[in-house]
Amino acid sequence: MDNDFILVLGVLFGALAIPSVINAFSQSRPPRAAIILFVTGGALISWAVYQQPNTYSLDGFPELALRVVANLF
Repeated sequence: MDNDFILVLGVLFGALAIPSVINAFSQSRPPRAAIILFVTGGALISWAVYQQPNTYSLDGFPELALRVVANLF
C-alpha cells in the first residue's frame, strides 16, 4: 500500500470515530468502537508519517486526499 493511502485511511478512521463516540455517550454505553477506530486511525497516521518523515503537512492534505481518491477511480 502507498503511504499516502495509509495516511488518508487513518484520517478517515479518525473522522468516523467522532460520530461513534457521540452515539455511544448519547446512549449511555461505553465507546468501544470509537476507541478502536481512534487507535487504528492513529496507528495508520503514525505509520505513514514514520515511513516518510517531513513529507506531510496540514495545508497539503486536501490535495493529497484528492489525489488518493482519484487514484482509486
